[in-house]
Amino acid sequence: MQSKILIVDDDPTVCEMIQDVLNAADIETLTDTSSQQAVTRLELEKFQAVFLDMNMPSPDGLELTRWIRASGLNRTTPIVMITGEDDRTILARAFEAGASFFLFKPIDRHRMLRLIRVAEGPMQREARRYQRVKVSCKVSIELNQEQVSGIALDLSLGGMFVQASRTLPMGSIVLVRLELGPGAPPLNLAARVVRSSANNSMGLQLENNGPEQNKKLQEYLLPLVLARTS
Repeated sequence: MQSKILIVDDDPTVCEMIQDVLNAADIETLTDTSSQQAVTRLELEKFQAVFLDMNMPSPDGLELTRWIRASGLNRTTPIVMITGEDDRTILARAFEAGASFFLFKPIDRHRMLRLIRVAEGPMQREARRYQRVKVSCKVSIELNQEQVSGIALDLSLGGMFVQASRTLPMGSIVLVRLELGPGAPPLNLAARVVRSSANNSMGLQLENNGPEQNKKLQEYLLPLVLARTS
């Protein structure tokens, strides 16, 4: 699964420089020079990493990082903070907001390649977590004691895409009862609605599930992933 990275910097030259280095490393990239536009993109697309300039028109890098960590789809995505500051207090604030790595200006290509190698492990884990496989599993989604029935059309350790009888509000925390197949006991999972469309389809991100639930889901998905890649 190829990594896809979002670069957000109000300086197009910086975006192009980072993009050139990442593309040379065979990494797919998208760029935004507006942090407001980046918010919209991050609501709709999953990325394996996000490069953010710390000093941008509002929302700045710190505000956007906090928003990402509180949002659904990219909550666990590694964030590389781009900054010309080396003040420890500022860097501590960035870590507290949720930054994973730092890229200091002026940007040096060799330093950036070293950063990519360091970040490669977290990026690959994030990609595997969201590697989806096609399924057709019955689901029942409960919100405030109301139930919505549907079919999970694809599934990963991080979430699922569901065709349902109706949609639920974005951001809702729901209980999903997932039927994995004949004879298998249903799997009860907590999830958040992170995508909703007019044709009654929803994207659900799995959240706050225990190790036993994650183990059962992994045991179900692993043979499907191996069959697809063999």
